[in-house]
Amino acid sequence: MFTAGCSDGSSGDDSGDAVLRCNGFVDLCDRTFDAVALAGTHNSMSNAEAGWWVPNQQYGLTRQLEDGIRGLLLDTYYWEDDLYLCHDDCSLGSQLLVEGLAEILAFIDAHPGEVLAIIFQDGVEPADAASAFEEVGLDAVVHTHTPGEPWPTLGELSAAGERLIVGAEFSGPPPAWHHHAWDLYFDTPYDFDSVSAFDCGPHRGGSSSDLFLVNHWLSGPLSRISNADEVNQYDVLSQRLEDCWAQREHIPNLVAVDFYDRGDLLRAVDSLNGVSR
Repeated sequence: MFTAGCSDGSSGDDSGDAVLRCNGFVDLCDRTFDAVALAGTHNSMSNAEAGWWVPNQQYGLTRQLEDGIRGLLLDTYYWEDDLYLCHDDCSLGSQLLVEGLAEILAFIDAHPGEVLAIIFQDGVEPADAASAFEEVGLDAVVHTHTPGEPWPTLGELSAAGERLIVGAEFSGPPPAWHHHAWDLYFDTPYDFDSVSAFDCGPHRGGSSSDLFLVNHWLSGPLSRISNADEVNQYDVLSQRLEDCWAQREHIPNLVAVDFYDRGDLLRAVDSLNGVSR
């Protein structure tokens, strides 16, 4: 059973003082970003609710974030003289990039303590992406990380107002916060046609990267709800995440799935973090 799970960022204690909850839990505030798992979505912008053809998700960005998703895999394109979120063919589904970024900023502003990550499959130039961030005001909440330096805790990121970590698959800085994704992350392969084919072997990124992305969906080649029903169930997903942690000797920091609302993504991620709702 899927259970929505996000926090408004604080709750009252016996003294009436506000208690910061980081990504829903007080216990996560003292953990560094590279020691925390985030629930994520693959092709996050592609959703049935908005009428996308062969979507990867049921709901749009705002609903995903409200339900507990904290990592977004987004694709950017030039189309009709503007910047869009699309997947391969913008005529089959699209959203203006600034509109999607505005949804993300609205959520961040409304939910203190929530720390998010975005990885762009970037089809636009970094300067143009940066202009979109600036137009919306999302550049005010990004975190710049120097590879090789220690990561701050979620509490420190929240206190600094730097609650969004941005990576791009193909390009990098400038601006400094527009990290090349594979300087930050290493990941698993993503082209699997069955549960038995899943593995945790190396794909992109290298030994110097200190964030671990687990790609957990079946390529059919098209996304199917029936596939998500199979691979997102707790026993399958949790076992793979534990196997990947053991094999790669690193907690899966971002777990990306199709149709996150099917199965037990949040429960599996909570288990990695050693917390429960």
